[in-house]
Amino acid sequence: MNLHVVAYPELNPADYEWIQSFRRDHNSLYTVIAPHFTIVFAVSDMPAVDFIAEIKKQAQHATAIRFSMRVAVINKDAFSNNFDAFLVPDEGFSQVVKLHDTLYSDKLAPHHRLDISYIPHISIANSPDAQAIKKIVDHCNEKEFAINGLISSLDIINYENRTVTTIEKIRLPL
Repeated sequence: MNLHVVAYPELNPADYEWIQSFRRDHNSLYTVIAPHFTIVFAVSDMPAVDFIAEIKKQAQHATAIRFSMRVAVINKDAFSNNFDAFLVPDEGFSQVVKLHDTLYSDKLAPHHRLDISYIPHISIANSPDAQAIKKIVDHCNEKEFAINGLISSLDIINYENRTVTTIEKIRLPL
């Protein structure tokens, strides 16, 4: 199993469609997974029951996170030859980072990639062509925008063979 923790944000329908319009045309995972923040990246060497118990333990004091994204940035994917266009929250950024760090604080600590900076984001495009991604980022940033949302749950998922299966959902109180 390739276990992850993702957060599918609550967004207003117009913002969701705006994000999906980019993803539909430019993101290879568009048909695989909905817009999301990845909080814990692939863990393949831990039994699911142990992974779930650890996530529940570490998330027990977590609360819902309000965020606002006002910028797109380019990022080199650490796991492939792709470049990505990310929507990154300025409001809520620190809360998502702290949640990420909390989930990796005990039994998942050996899986925490300290060689990669964690940037909370929703990916809207990916390509091996850096200039194509730069154009998408520039297009997004031409006009002021604010996508406000709420992270009110964490989904423990298995991602294998381009298929996402939700194993468990953890609600986060407001």
